[in-house]
Amino acid sequence: MSCSSPVLMGLPALLLLRCLLLGSAAALPRRELLPYGAPRGDRLLQDGDDETSAVVPLGKPLLFYETRFSHLYVGTNGIISTQDFPRETQYVDDDFPTDFPAIAPFLSDIDTSGGRGKIYYREDQSTEVLGQAARLIRAGFPSAAATAFTPIHAFIATWENVGAYEEVSRNSEPSKKLNTFQAVLAYDDSDTYALFLYPDDGLQFFGTRPKESYNVQLELPARVGFSRGETDYLKREGPYYTVTSSEQSVKNLYQTSNSGIPGVWAFHIGSTSPLDNVMPAQVGEKPSVGHSRQPLESMLSSATLEQNVLEADYPEEDTDYAEPFYDENEEDDVEYPTELVPDVYTRLDLYSEPRRSGARLGSELESTLPYPASSRHPASPEMHGTKEGPSQAPPALEDEVESSQETGIRNPSSLETKDSLLELTTQGLPANTEQDNVQPYPDSGTVLSETDIFPVYPQGEVMHQGYPENSPPFNRGRQVVGVDEDGFTYNTASKETCEWNHHQCSQHAFCTDYATGFCCHCQSKFYGNGRHCLPEGAAHRLNGKVSGNLLVGQTPVRFSAVDLHAYIVGNDGRAYTAISHVPPPAARALMPLTPIGGLFGWLFALEKPGYENGFSVTGAKFTHSLDVTFYPGEERVHITQTADGLGPENYLSIKTHIQGQLPFIPENFTVHIAPYKELYHYSHSAVTSTAYRQYFLTFGSINQTFAYQLHQNITFHDCPPARHHRDVPAVQQLSVDRIFALYNDEERVLRYAITNQIGSREGDTANPCYDGTHACDTTARCQPGTGLDYTCECTAGYRGDGRDCVDVDECAESLSRCGHRSVCINSPGSYRCECPSGYQLAVDRPVCVPIPPPSNPCEDGSHTCASADRARCVHHGGGSFSCVCLAGYTGNGHNCSDVDECAEGRCHQAAACYNTPGSFSCRCKPGYQGDGFHCTPGKGSRAEGLMQCPTLSTPPLPEPPHRNRRSPPTQRPQTMCERWRQSLLEHYGGRPREDQYVPQCDALGNFNPLQCHGNSGYCWCVDESGREVQGTRSEPGVPPPCLPSLAPPTVQPSPRPDVTPPAAGTFLLYAQGQQIGYLPLNGTRLQKEMAKTLLSLHGSIVVGLDYDCREKMVYWTDVAGRTVNRASLEPGAEPETIINSGLMSPEGLTIDHFRRTMFWTDSGLDKIERARLDGSERRVLFDTDLVNPRAIAVDAIRGNLYWTDWNREAPKIETSTVDGANRRILVNKDIGLPNGLTFDPFSKLICWADAGTKKLECTLPDGTGRRVIQNNLNYPFSIVSYANHFYHTDWRRDGVIAVNKDNGFLTDEYLPEQRSHLYGITAVYPYCPGGKVHLV
Repeated sequence: MSCSSPVLMGLPALLLLRCLLLGSAAALPRRELLPYGAPRGDRLLQDGDDETSAVVPLGKPLLFYETRFSHLYVGTNGIISTQDFPRETQYVDDDFPTDFPAIAPFLSDIDTSGGRGKIYYREDQSTEVLGQAARLIRAGFPSAAATAFTPIHAFIATWENVGAYEEVSRNSEPSKKLNTFQAVLAYDDSDTYALFLYPDDGLQFFGTRPKESYNVQLELPARVGFSRGETDYLKREGPYYTVTSSEQSVKNLYQTSNSGIPGVWAFHIGSTSPLDNVMPAQVGEKPSVGHSRQPLESMLSSATLEQNVLEADYPEEDTDYAEPFYDENEEDDVEYPTELVPDVYTRLDLYSEPRRSGARLGSELESTLPYPASSRHPASPEMHGTKEGPSQAPPALEDEVESSQETGIRNPSSLETKDSLLELTTQGLPANTEQDNVQPYPDSGTVLSETDIFPVYPQGEVMHQGYPENSPPFNRGRQVVGVDEDGFTYNTASKETCEWNHHQCSQHAFCTDYATGFCCHCQSKFYGNGRHCLPEGAAHRLNGKVSGNLLVGQTPVRFSAVDLHAYIVGNDGRAYTAISHVPPPAARALMPLTPIGGLFGWLFALEKPGYENGFSVTGAKFTHSLDVTFYPGEERVHITQTADGLGPENYLSIKTHIQGQLPFIPENFTVHIAPYKELYHYSHSAVTSTAYRQYFLTFGSINQTFAYQLHQNITFHDCPPARHHRDVPAVQQLSVDRIFALYNDEERVLRYAITNQIGSREGDTANPCYDGTHACDTTARCQPGTGLDYTCECTAGYRGDGRDCVDVDECAESLSRCGHRSVCINSPGSYRCECPSGYQLAVDRPVCVPIPPPSNPCEDGSHTCASADRARCVHHGGGSFSCVCLAGYTGNGHNCSDVDECAEGRCHQAAACYNTPGSFSCRCKPGYQGDGFHCTPGKGSRAEGLMQCPTLSTPPLPEPPHRNRRSPPTQRPQTMCERWRQSLLEHYGGRPREDQYVPQCDALGNFNPLQCHGNSGYCWCVDESGREVQGTRSEPGVPPPCLPSLAPPTVQPSPRPDVTPPAAGTFLLYAQGQQIGYLPLNGTRLQKEMAKTLLSLHGSIVVGLDYDCREKMVYWTDVAGRTVNRASLEPGAEPETIINSGLMSPEGLTIDHFRRTMFWTDSGLDKIERARLDGSERRVLFDTDLVNPRAIAVDAIRGNLYWTDWNREAPKIETSTVDGANRRILVNKDIGLPNGLTFDPFSKLICWADAGTKKLECTLPDGTGRRVIQNNLNYPFSIVSYANHFYHTDWRRDGVIAVNKDNGFLTDEYLPEQRSHLYGITAVYPYCPGGKVHLV
């Protein structure tokens, strides 16, 4: 029946409404949203990433659950609340329930900065709106009670064309995927209903990437639902209701509904009548999955109810909403109001504090400045920042600024006069030397490279070009020609030449031979001293550490290795510096010392024609020494800043040390420094400057002037052979303006911002290229013309008109040098050549040549070891191997002969010995009884004892009790284990060989459940009588399942009541950003009270994690440093980097302690690699058919490797041998986002945790026997198996979750005090049988 059918005349009104709304479309048209916008009187939420509206007082309180609320707040991130929001990191990435009341039509990390969408909200009492809301509610709730519902108030919030937060690089445009949705709260005196409306094409992205993902690409689906929040002073969780739980369920929001109208969702959310939880509408399409579940922390709380209603698969329109894994460059096109400190500071805090909008940061600064807030904002809220001009905060911010000024400043009576201020600055403050832990944040991005640059060589000189490390090598023929001012000379004297030293030049430089030696010079479009070159016009980052030993007033303050980060906008000379976690007294006292950040301004200042900034002279290695004397107190401080080169991503590294005395600056005072000009004097290897500078302290009506004098010099190594060829002016003037210095007490960050240009001491009209007012793209060079004219030229690797530059795809345009069989991979501003599996780049040219197949004599049979029943072959990599005789044989491994244990007299003299190949047995002679090692006369019986050889591990039969024989009262009788052990030791002469079996007994003389064959690593389980438990014998590397923590496996595993907890010393290690945490186990329970930080790795982001039990070393991958590292668990051990090149995003890591090998995945390069544990013998196992490789695990005994690939189009789990042979897909059905993977050595199962399907599953190594352990996970990342439990890290809970293997129950969880995402996890055992193997 169509909606145009005449039969409609007889349909109920509500069904007619559905037909009218739907028409012939399958989704809600945008025009059917409730009216909104400025013409309707809506308020507009200010642009930003984490903004909150001013409080909205309601004309009449509304009921939410059982409570009436008279105020509402609207947040950027798709959420409404009855209270102000916490920081977004405390709720945006977390699942329901929230700690505060929440109404969430689309809870995700939304960012409206830069005009990307608008958020409207208002309260409405118009008949039109109330009637439309009532009709939609009645459509979903056709019951009599709901039909009678007539709202008297409505609150409407609309998110129009809003975008997801993303770190857009300067080389790419923001995503064009924008969402539109609406929330309507309609209520009367007794009931409240909520409507969520999702129009056709209104949802173009379905989730957002967490800010704390640390370069690991994870998208969290948006959360839709309701949460009551904490309900009482005990902070117990209230009820909550969730509509979505996966990406697919988010996609279904606009395609289906619970009201019969696609895209319209209705809920009863508050009532004076009993309402245990939110009640959804039940009309129309039924959800495919509707069930209740309870989170771990509230499993016993009947008040908690969660329902998932949108798991059905509906047709997808576009599933690829993920942004690129890595943005090779940070945003450079960040503009700021002339008087405001820029948002780039918060971008420096990429891995610590949440990013905030420029408007929010601006308001914070305005609260400290004496200028009127209104002078900084345009009159119209429609004005937004663009590349051509600074972004402006909307007028709505003025109220926030004024409020900040009123509430954020205290006015003590002691600060009412200028004299009192002087008194305070000399008296200081009470001593407080307490320090905080440093929370550093690494950087991302890279400096662009150019591989096809052909500089114009000066006439009469032969240049030797250097080549980028990431471009393919090729023939580098060299000529050595001497050059002097008079022409060519041929010099046979011994001197350094480019022939042997060109590698000392930057990859973006050429080498020139002079009469007295060689020098390096940067290529065209790059600048520097030749040994270090950076692209012109690009933005740069600096990292470093700051230490201080200061006396602030009369208070000593010390701090060590706190983080410094600087950001330089290269084409307009702006330099921003942030120093984190300086103690507050020192941080406030350091605010006037802008030369700390001023050094970076001089280094990268805009250059006027004929003048050079500091980096062009010094390069990346220099020492800056600064002496400062303050007046009137004559406090003196000395600052040393040392640069030690460029890092792998062209980041300059700086160490800063500050020592001396600083005048005290009281809290709440702001520091202002006027623009200044400073002369720098240049000699061959030093630059000096002397200046006198004033600064102003203001607070309310107080405005006091102070000053300091500074002497600074910068020393560096120049290149003597080229001195007479350089024409650097002896005196240059640095002009500095737009100077800001401030300290944020909440973030504990000291910041400087300055704009710099270098030129002559005479003033002239500034070209836009020099004062930063040009309109060139951030990937373009500004070329000054005459007067105020200029042109824009895209930097190397880009093309365009200079105002808009796009990356040149050298691969698609056949501009690369990649040769035979090689594959060209484009990257921003450059490209690289890669080879398919089985090939590698040739040493001298960019072509692929076959990789010689690795030789494994142990597998191909070319070894010279004895037969397999007498010896084993141990492969050491390449063609190296060794031979080891098996237990019961002796020899050098190549020749092994049976050990005749009977000839050695190992049995009792009244026993018969029977030698067998590799073993022996003892049996008491007739008339004796015993175990063969100890026989006693029997009374007429023919009792006999039997002891089987160690290969069967069968102990002697129990000895019957002797009633007439008593042991001395002070000594207990020897147990069977002790007698057996003593007998064997006597037969071995007291010193058994390393391969001979000796029973292991505990302190009470009982058999240890785990018995091993000497130190060979071959082990088995025994029962209480010492008899071997069949089927438990294992090979070196993995202990059998007979530890006290686990019963031997049965057909249907179940916990044994007599099993004792695992041995003390077992613990978990987990990665949490820049630290590795320690979480001990008591049995399988988490000892949360004893958890602590094991390693603090400032500047690192630890993802993959594993442990080598042989050498007691923990290994990890670092996606920030792009390295693989390790550290001993012994006290005082220092971390060690073992792989530091050729990595982009190393994630998963696993250790094969038997072969002394490690394996890792790189999801940036789409590779799986292996290397020895010291980093040697590195090679690529796989670099094809991989899209997003993540987790990796190894079965060391069987020599199998397993890994996951969460390719959204075709996720899979694969396996191969540890040498890369026999690659095949293990699982590719019914998986979504397999983040975590572990091999369980006890059950021999491969198990994975899937953040897409929410399941924990296991399968046999051949892919059969697949079963689900748990089907209701949150967002697992990494997983490890230990005893009868799995332990996984979870991104929703930000903790470690314990899951019972047998029943799938969530048994425990640990939530670190510092809440941020956890990554890799591994278990550390107190034993390592494989560690006893000695490879010869």
